[in-house]
Order: sequence, then C-alpha cells, then structure tokens
Amino acid sequence: MKKIFAALMFLTALCAIPAMAVTTTLTGVVTCDMCNGKHMMPGKSDAVCTRACVRSGAKLALAVNDKVYVLNGKTSEVDALAGSKATVKGELNGNVLTVSSIAAAK
Repeated sequence: MKKIFAALMFLTALCAIPAMAVTTTLTGVVTCDMCNGKHMMPGKSDAVCTRACVRSGAKLALAVNDKVYVLNGKTSEVDALAGSKATVKGELNGNVLTVSSIAAAK
C-alpha cells in the first residue's frame, strides 16, 4: 500500500511541474506574427509595416529561417530593431521567446 501511495504522489508531482522554458539565443529578423517576415504594405519599409501591424494588434516576433517566434518583454528595445536583423537572448517556451536581451546582429 505504501508503494502505491508513493507512486501516486510521484506521478502527481510530475503532473504539477510546468513546462520548462529553455534559455536560448536566436538570430533573425524582427517582424510581426501577422506578416511572418513577408510584409504586405507595398512601398513601405519592413520596419513601418511591422509597427503598423503591431498597432493593429499583431505581436512583435522574430523570423528565423521558416520559423516565427513571438517576442515578449523589452518591447521598446525590440521595436527599435523592427525590420532589422537581430540577435535575441531569452527563455524559449514553445514558440514564445521572453526577451532578456536584444542587439542588432552583425
């Protein structure tokens, strides 16, 4: 009986552990999650399009090859690099990257 109780407690503890975020560094283009790096405003720069989409409710994102990661945190620093290539460090949980630092990519 004690073994069953211990096993149930262990399984309960495992279920209570939240998804673990992973610290990572990604380099890509700062965009929005609506355009995914393929901006749709003819005659406007990528930065202008990104900012317009964000004002309309889109989220800032980082396009890395064919993947798009939503960026959380450091909004003013991320916005300053809209449409530019950037290196972002932070906690990755699924496709959401919580930004701890961002800099223009070399």
